[in-house]
Amino acid sequence: MYFLGAGVILLLLKYLEIGPVGQWDWVKDWYWFAAPFVLAVVWWAWADASGYTKKKAMDKMDQRKKDRLTKNREALGLGTKRK
Repeated sequence: MYFLGAGVILLLLKYLEIGPVGQWDWVKDWYWFAAPFVLAVVWWAWADASGYTKKKAMDKMDQRKKDRLTKNREALGLGTKRK
């Protein structure tokens, strides 16, 4: 996501001709504008292939389940278990 954001910022800087990025040539310096988007695609391909995305989703779901159970225990007046 950071790569995608960086690419959009570079494009906006060039389009609005702000700073040194505004002086870059579209044809000559195309790789500066394309690199963040290529890196974003590579990152997403790796994350999906390695299972990183699925693991993060499962961790988030487990945390939501844990929070829900804790909230329900407190609502029933049982409190949390102590070890």
